This record gives sequence, structure tokens and C-alpha cells, in this order.
Amino acid sequence: MAQPRVLILRAPGTNCDLETAYAFELAGGLAERWHVNRLLEYPRAVNDFQILCLPGGFSYGDDIAAGRILGRQIRHHLAGAMAEFKAAGKLILGICNGFQILLKSGLLLPPDECGEVATLAANAGGRFVDRWVNLAVCGQKAVCFAGIERMELPIAHAEGQFVVRDRETLDRLERGGQLVLRYCGAAGERPAPPGANPNGSQADVAGACDETGRVCGLMPHPERHIDRTHHPRWTRQAHAEAGDGLAVFQNAVRYFC
Repeated sequence: MAQPRVLILRAPGTNCDLETAYAFELAGGLAERWHVNRLLEYPRAVNDFQILCLPGGFSYGDDIAAGRILGRQIRHHLAGAMAEFKAAGKLILGICNGFQILLKSGLLLPPDECGEVATLAANAGGRFVDRWVNLAVCGQKAVCFAGIERMELPIAHAEGQFVVRDRETLDRLERGGQLVLRYCGAAGERPAPPGANPNGSQADVAGACDETGRVCGLMPHPERHIDRTHHPRWTRQAHAEAGDGLAVFQNAVRYFC
């Protein structure tokens, strides 16, 4: 397939869909932005795409909790279509609010008999955080992070603290290689030194994937660093021509090429 089709699913309050569509197109994909109501009317239409992306923003104004409403819509009205999409070996990417939606919907870490496996809670500092962070990719399980070792990306969220139900579950996700992105120090130090973990996430987790590596969510915004000029220090430090985040979208597109 020369040009994979990408569905950017938006809802009231989503505000990063245009940038995300541009990033996928720059990477070689063919992106379309759909309001969730359109997909609710025609759920099987998702099968016409190879990549589904839930972009950042504040879906439904973060009422109740970040990502909760859209996550429930997906769980109760689109579960069958999403199961078919996943079973076909296609990719799902959730960015920031999209990561929250993936967890709330169960698409990323399906709930078991005890309920949700993990969630994204309010930042440990109790306030909205908007800054750049250093990230280390752990393993090569996630398709979107293939070949990437480190990145520097911006974050902007109030509910980004990755919290797992219990230690046993955290260890299971760790052993399975599903905790694929971690906050780290400027030189890649892990565990993250003081101040490097912006929200108090357990095990410094900034992103996770499902057991297949084809469903992935992350709190940082790769679409906001696809060109070197997006970095606040691009005139003062040497940077590659492409921003660190572009490789995430290139990996997704390349998977179908």
C-alpha cells in the first residue's frame, strides 16, 4: 500500500486534530478528520482506514474526567467495529487526551474482572503542566516507536499521572514490555532524576502499548515537534532537520508501506 489512510477521530473540545493530520501527511499518509458522530452513524467505515488516531485536546471539555465521555462512547457503541479493526492488524495511536481515551475505552489495556487495569490521574503537583520533557523508549514492542531511542517532546495536561491498579499488574506490564516510553533525564538517565517526571507517573511511564504493540498511547505531543524550528532552542543548539516527533508518524505509515 503506497499511502495508508489515517482516520483522525475528533469530538467537541478536541484541538490537535489539524496538527496531527498534517504530521501524518508529512510522513506519507492520507489523513481524514472525522467527528465521532459520523463514525457512530457508520461504525464499519473505520475498516476503510489502516490507522486510527485519537489526537490531543479536551474531548467534551474533560467533563467528569479527561477522556471519560469519548472513552465510554467507544466502549458502548463502537466496541465491535474497534475489535474488527484491531483484529485486522491495524494501528491505533492515542496522543495526550487520546491516551486517556484509549485507557478509558479499554482499547489499550482491556479491563478484567476487577475493573480498569490502569488510568491517568490528576498530576501529582495538582496543576496543569505545560513544558518540554526528555523521553526514553524502552524496548521495541510498540510499532510507533521502532528504531527510536530518545526524544524531547512537549507536554500539556492536567491528568497525566499513569497509575496502575497494583504492584503485581505493574510488574506484569513491565515484563510484557508494554511500558514503552519513560520520562528520563536530559542525558537519558533512568529512573528519572528529580523534576524530570512532570506528573508523578508510576515507573516514570509516559506511554504504553497493548500486548501486540499495535495500539499505543503517550502523553507527550509528537505532532508539536515535527520540525526542528518547533523546539524552543532551535537557534541556540544543533538539531536534526526533522523534529523528534516526526519519526512516530513515519513509523506508523511505514508499517503499511
